[in-house]
Order: sequence, then structure tokens, then C-alpha cells
Amino acid sequence: MASILPRTNRVFESNPPGAEQHLSVNGSNWLWAVTAVFLFSFLIVSILAVRPRYGERVFHYIFSIALLVGGIAYYAMASDLGWLAIAQSNNLDNGADRQIFWAKYVYWVVSFPTVILALGLASGVTWATIAYGVGLSWIWVISYLVSAFTESNYKWGFWVFGTVAWFVLFIGTFTHGRRSAVRVNTQSHFLGLSGWVHLLWLLYPIAFGLSDGGNKIGVTASFIFFGILDVLLIPVLAFAVIALSYKWDYGKLDLHFTRSGRGFAGPYDEKTAANTHNGVGTV
Repeated sequence: MASILPRTNRVFESNPPGAEQHLSVNGSNWLWAVTAVFLFSFLIVSILAVRPRYGERVFHYIFSIALLVGGIAYYAMASDLGWLAIAQSNNLDNGADRQIFWAKYVYWVVSFPTVILALGLASGVTWATIAYGVGLSWIWVISYLVSAFTESNYKWGFWVFGTVAWFVLFIGTFTHGRRSAVRVNTQSHFLGLSGWVHLLWLLYPIAFGLSDGGNKIGVTASFIFFGILDVLLIPVLAFAVIALSYKWDYGKLDLHFTRSGRGFAGPYDEKTAANTHNGVGTV
């Protein structure tokens, strides 16, 4: 472990930065801390999935993927890997070119759909609605990625496209999700979770505009901003969803397939489940 996570950060001896505006040693230290948060959270969720309450693991599975990918992405960025030097068109006093970490966007391509899937399952919306939300999240992230790698001010057009996709996603989540959550009796939990998610997501366009978009703040400062947002979005949300899911009726949500497997066809027997697991989704 000492060779992987040395006490003295010597990342730049092996992976030197190649842009005028680049990651600092303190920034790398911060990214190592975020990496540890993601990997530790992944370990805890994996342990909780061994013997979950009522045998339901769907939310453990969903978030364990996002947490592991987050740990990998932040490991790469803490190691000063997964980036390209891109010429800037704004705030040139802060650097004519800048490290743009594509690893961050790869992580978002995985983590944002994870959030949409979790909220969709918790609210009981249709699979088509979930797929629509996932598609919008990909448009959002990919538009920002293209914007970050565009050297001229045409980048802001892609920023607008991505932000519009986020806004449509926001409206859809609160309209379709809220109505469906009333039907499955998860409305209060859904409103709290989705409100938390969209409060954080509201800050991503601002953080992007100040960093990879506008070159207003440095790479290290941007990673402090994004690192806090990412930790609050996935690790915190993961534990909140898993804790609240103990109170949900998996029969109403039609999420009982992780208990017995897809090979067992037939209706979900609430009475049998109650005898076997002392009740499903009782509050």
C-alpha cells in the first residue's frame, strides 16, 4: 500500500502536469481523500448487501457501481492521469491552456444515471420514463464534455445544450416522479431525495462555468468544488436511499426481483414474504 498511497505525495514525479493551469500537490492530496471516501463507502455498501433487510439488494447494487467507478475516477485524477491540455479562450491571465480531466466526465456518465435510476425505482415511474431521464443525463454530461474540449467561445453553445437537458430532467423528475410516488406511498421520501439531488445538480452548471468552461478558477479549486458535490451526491445519497428503502413496500414498487431472482416467475406473495421476512416495507 505504501507504494500506491505514499505519505509524501510524489505523483508529479511520475505524472508531471503539462498545462499552464494545472493540478497542485494540495489538489492531488484532496483528490486522494475523495478517493478514500468513495472506496470506503463502496466497502460499506458491499458489506450491507451481504445480509440486507428483507433480502432486497437492488439499491445496494446500483450505488455500489457508482461508488466503485467514482473511486477509480478519483484515483486516476489524484494520480494526475486522465486529462488533456486544452487552450483557453477566457480569463487567459489564469493560464493560456488548462488541464481538462476527461475522467471526471466518464464518472458522471455512470453516476448521474445511477441517481436517476434510484429515484425512478423509488417513485415507481415506468421504465420508459427512467430511460428518458438517463438519456437526458447523458446529453447533459456529453455536452459539457464537448464544451470543455472546445477551445473557442463556441463552447458556450454546448454548455447551453447541456443545461437545457438538465432543466428538462429536473422538470420531468418532479412532475412524473412526484405523481407516481403518491401512488406507491413514497412521496415524502421521494421529494426529500429528489430535492437534495437537484439542489446539488443546480450547482454543477455553475461549477463548470467557473472552471472547465470559463477558466475563472484554478484546477485545484474546481476539484474542491466538484469533489464536495460528488461526495454529497453519491456516497451521501447512497446511504440515505438504502436507509429509507427499509420503509418502502417493494411489492408496490415491483422491486422484489433481487430477493428470489428473475427465474422464479409468478406474482409476488405479500403474505408469504411477511411470514418469511417479518414484513416487507412496514413503517
